Amino acid sequence: MTRAAPSRDELFALYERMLLIRRTEERLRDENKAGNLPGAVHLYIGEEAVATGVCAHLRATDMITSTHRGHGHYLAKGGDLNAMVAEIYARRTGICRGMGGSMHVADFSKGILGANGIVGAGFAIATGAAYSAQLAKEGRVVVDFFGDGASNQGTLMECLNIASLWHLPLVFVCEHNRFSEFSPASTVTSGQISDRARAFAIPTLVVDGNDVAAVWEAARAAIERARDGRGPTFIEAHTYRIQGHMEAESLLLGGQHYRDDAEIEGWKQRCPITSLRKQLAALGSVEVSRLEQIESHIMARVDEAVKFAVASEPADPELAFSLMFDGQQP
Repeated sequence: MTRAAPSRDELFALYERMLLIRRTEERLRDENKAGNLPGAVHLYIGEEAVATGVCAHLRATDMITSTHRGHGHYLAKGGDLNAMVAEIYARRTGICRGMGGSMHVADFSKGILGANGIVGAGFAIATGAAYSAQLAKEGRVVVDFFGDGASNQGTLMECLNIASLWHLPLVFVCEHNRFSEFSPASTVTSGQISDRARAFAIPTLVVDGNDVAAVWEAARAAIERARDGRGPTFIEAHTYRIQGHMEAESLLLGGQHYRDDAEIEGWKQRCPITSLRKQLAALGSVEVSRLEQIESHIMARVDEAVKFAVASEPADPELAFSLMFDGQQP
């Protein structure tokens, strides 16, 4: 059945959520450069259309698993901005009380099962969550976000097999951003990634991950299929990360480069946010004014989140005894 494209109001909602992710991450980039963050951050700049287009169809009771580059997934699923920024600042008001940091933001109450510093760790978590959702018979869906580098992990094949065999309500979303840390995908990944799902008779969709409407339409079909009990779908979204694997990565690379400036600039011209902004602005002066209001609102929210984090107390190191050792003193 043919599905309609997102409406004008839905496009504005998608734009606002993408812009929230972008402006938050730009601020985190600047805070990291200024030395204000206690740890490393892996930014999602350039990939916002994937998380936004997918999560637009998810309910609060649906679940997602994320990656070390997980701020965008968290915010797209409706995670609290103040709590996320406070977590990255290692504050007690953080979503994990300051003990998880950038790579482990999670909020079970909103179905955000967690970002994860281990590449490919989300596969088994998402598959288990999908089996739980199937048993509960409440119509919940699970989405597993992962990168092209993670697609080379053996657990993907195990989970594709189980998801297909048991018709689990699971959507695999591969964010193919063309790099596995510092290695171009062409040097570490063979073939088309979506073919791995086809081998298990799982329907696949390959989309332009920088076109939020295209992602939105693919995700709608996949999530409806899962919710109706018709099993998993595999989405391969082609995109690009504008920032490095991590901020300040030059300190690790020792002057070496794994991509050139011309490539980065070329992908900046394909920015999903800029493209959608132009599309919406072309509708008329009323829409231009609405875009300006959204920008102002988002900037105020980001400023408020940073102020909230800075004003909060540092994480309590004594929590390690209850979070890691179940109250046992070493």
